[in-house]
Amino acid sequence: MNKWKLLMLVAGLLLTVGVLAACGNAPGDAETDEGENASQGEEGSGEEGDTIEGSVVIDGSSTVLPIMEYLTYEYKQEQTEVETSLSSSGSGGGFKKSTVGEIDLSNASRPISEDEKATAEENDITLHEIELAYDGLSVVVSQENDFVENLTVDQLRQIFLADGSATKWSDLNSEWPEEEIKIFSPGHESGTFDYFNETILEENPMREGENTTLSEDDNTLVTGVKNDPYAIGYFGYAYYYENKDSLKVLGIDNGDGEPVKPNAETIQDGSYTPLSRPLFTYVNVNSLKEKPQVLDFTQFVIENAGAGAEEAGYVALPDEKYQEQLDKINELSEQ
Repeated sequence: MNKWKLLMLVAGLLLTVGVLAACGNAPGDAETDEGENASQGEEGSGEEGDTIEGSVVIDGSSTVLPIMEYLTYEYKQEQTEVETSLSSSGSGGGFKKSTVGEIDLSNASRPISEDEKATAEENDITLHEIELAYDGLSVVVSQENDFVENLTVDQLRQIFLADGSATKWSDLNSEWPEEEIKIFSPGHESGTFDYFNETILEENPMREGENTTLSEDDNTLVTGVKNDPYAIGYFGYAYYYENKDSLKVLGIDNGDGEPVKPNAETIQDGSYTPLSRPLFTYVNVNSLKEKPQVLDFTQFVIENAGAGAEEAGYVALPDEKYQEQLDKINELSEQ
């Protein structure tokens, strides 16, 4: 476990005892019905000078979660009076809440859809897009799998499509085991599912049934794949990287005969195609203007997203990209 994650857990336990003894939920604090509460900042002692108070409520993509866990923990060290509530109900789940004004920031592993934009507009809400990092959606098998190293995009379609021709590994290669392929995939609320469905499956139905497990929790997918030598799954690069001792990432051949595996270089230069993608958070512009703590937190996120990306196992954007986005946030807050 990373050092900052251990510190975050210990600090959260100690601070929770003090808060429970002193008071209930602060005004504006939000509980979410969907997703797992992944990180909860508590009130702390203020520092000398002016302090910012209030709450910042964040939900959305489980892929973006490791970055935001790092950022909320680091932010708490600077702004002890701001509560940050962080959950992960998937990109779609986050947009369902952000488009009706239930949360301040919505993490996403895909861009907001036109329908989601329309819902936000109906509620007089504007969601501003912020790029946080680059990710390479990783196709993985167990380290116990000793027969597959690479797959073509066409082979992925044969495995994952509802009408695909490969239900056993031997259907792809006669020299591979005649064993059922077990699929582990993000659920339908996940932006990672949406991206894979659009990019690989071309928006055709995915295979579902007794040999398919869908989950919004990437750790469930990791566990399922690593414990079964005949399983295959996909999720964000950070989850592979954190579990690389028990998972094997596959090279993907996009049709040119040259399989490419995801790493910092291939994700950033785009050679890991078609599965390289940006990761986002979307901030409610009303919150940005009306809540000083949301503006301050959003500024902090942009200033430190590169460090968060690298800590989580993703790839940082160029410094100038972060600066451009910070300038835009400052401009929006003053309009």
